[in-house]
Amino acid sequence: MFEAEFATADMTCIVENVFQDGEWGILEWKDPLGLRGCGFFHVVDDKIQFQRGYWDKLSFLRQHKLPIPPALRKSIFQKVKTLSK
Repeated sequence: MFEAEFATADMTCIVENVFQDGEWGILEWKDPLGLRGCGFFHVVDDKIQFQRGYWDKLSFLRQHKLPIPPALRKSIFQKVKTLSK
C-alpha cells in the first residue's frame, strides 16, 4: 500500500510501550523524527491472527520530504474548509 514511500524513507521505530490483555497486544512507537504510531495485534497460539496500525501519513510524508498525493491533499483541504465554518 505504501511500498514506494517506505522504500524511500529511512525508517527506524523505537518502542515506547507494549501492552497485553489476553490475546491482544498493543505496541506504541515513535521514530527519531518524532512520528508516532501504534499497532494492535490479535495473537492466537503464538501467531498473529490480525494486525492493524495507526500513524499520521501527512507527517510522515512531510518529514521525509515526499510528495503529498492529490487525494490526500484534497481530503486535507476539505477538512480545513469544514473546520473553518
